[in-house]
Amino acid sequence: MAENDAMDEAKTGTPSGAGESQAISVDIYDQTYRLRGSDHAYIERLAALVDSKMRAVAAGGRTVDSLRVAVLAALNLADELTRLEERYAAVTRSGDSAASMRSRAHSLTGLLDEVLTSERKAG
Repeated sequence: MAENDAMDEAKTGTPSGAGESQAISVDIYDQTYRLRGSDHAYIERLAALVDSKMRAVAAGGRTVDSLRVAVLAALNLADELTRLEERYAAVTRSGDSAASMRSRAHSLTGLLDEVLTSERKAG
């Protein structure tokens, strides 16, 4: 797969050419990359996130090798993803259905409204 097609496949799960994709240029760590995708704003947000992670790694370390910075940034992003997946799995395996969670959220919203209303009256 070509580097330019990687963004399409990563975002949509389908190879580029399967949808209406257009080229976009993004800057990541002082390098310009031409990528293809149908949602330019999304691609720009991803590029900004990668750029930010790379700059944070570079600022926190002694390395100037951009490949090493990229790998360390990728490890940081992979760590964040893994932690979020673990949190999601913990929430979804708790046995609560979506309807049960909505009902609980609605109840908590009602309680919060009551507290705020009584605080406004008291204040």
